[in-house]
Amino acid sequence: MAKPIVHIYQPVDQTGKSHERLEAAGAQLIMPEGTWDLMANSRVSEEVVLDPDTSVAAGVANRSIQITGASMDGAPDLRLVAKYTVGYDNVDVDAATERGILVVHSPTEGNWGGVAEGTMAYMLSLLKKVREKDRHVKNGGWRDPALFGTYVGARMIDGYEGLTIGIIGLGRIGSRLADLLAPWRVKLIAYDPYAEDSKFVHHNVRPVALETLLRGSDVVTLHCDLNEETTNLIGEKQLALMKPSAILVNAARGPIVDVDALFDALDGDRIAGAALDVLPEEPPEPQLALLGLGDKVLLSPHMITANGGTGLSLAVPWVEAAILAALRGDVPKYVVNEDALPRWQSRFGGQSLI
Repeated sequence: MAKPIVHIYQPVDQTGKSHERLEAAGAQLIMPEGTWDLMANSRVSEEVVLDPDTSVAAGVANRSIQITGASMDGAPDLRLVAKYTVGYDNVDVDAATERGILVVHSPTEGNWGGVAEGTMAYMLSLLKKVREKDRHVKNGGWRDPALFGTYVGARMIDGYEGLTIGIIGLGRIGSRLADLLAPWRVKLIAYDPYAEDSKFVHHNVRPVALETLLRGSDVVTLHCDLNEETTNLIGEKQLALMKPSAILVNAARGPIVDVDALFDALDGDRIAGAALDVLPEEPPEPQLALLGLGDKVLLSPHMITANGGTGLSLAVPWVEAAILAALRGDVPKYVVNEDALPRWQSRFGGQSLI
């Protein structure tokens, strides 16, 4: 019997040990040279072409490589698309579901927890003017009223109620962010039409409508998935609702924010600042207008989860386990498209290839 092909189109395991274990289990691996991060700097988006006999494909979530319906049709016995990342928006999930192909992701705590921590850092950098103070001193300056920051939390002594933080998306990341902010005694509100009421209660967050959140928040921070509903969720109309003193943080996905509308809002002082770990086009073109806004915008190269001891390395055993389960004909953990399970079971359930 021929060995089942596992196409790791964006390798993450730099040690190669998981690859060795997969081969020892009976799989044949197809991999490009290098690791995923070397490919992530490409501005060209490519469609993955799979070997016709591929049983499993594995990679990360970035827009340089797409798993499309055509990719899946090129491998008619494809069982699984596995992601080393929490995100999976470069996979056509609907196409996978129609074909009875499972998509799994890797919501490791180091990954989503790192996003929450990074969001805190971005938020505080803007509110406390960390970059401006550093540059001012290095340029020979010292104390200056223009460097005053914003006090974030509530103060019991004088009744100051603290800032209002608006969280869009109360999933793993949004919930952790709420927990991190709890000791600051800020006012937490959130918009998530898919979260249960108990989640808001558990994390001491008040549920509100999107417009209410935008109007009332001093910080608006995005932690929702990218899909048809959330693409350009924050555009000209939504930015116009925000306070002139408010800041926007996007550590989710670039296309959730209309960056042209964001530029206009920042350039016209209709909002005070923005911190973006993600952009619609990554890397951005050098002519991107946002790049010329100075301290009004804090930019990061989609690396909010790149932290020592965490990052994607924690997902390697998760993906390895998912691949082996699928090759054995077992349902792996962390399935994104559960609607595909009945058809998957009829096509592959209990049918081991190793």
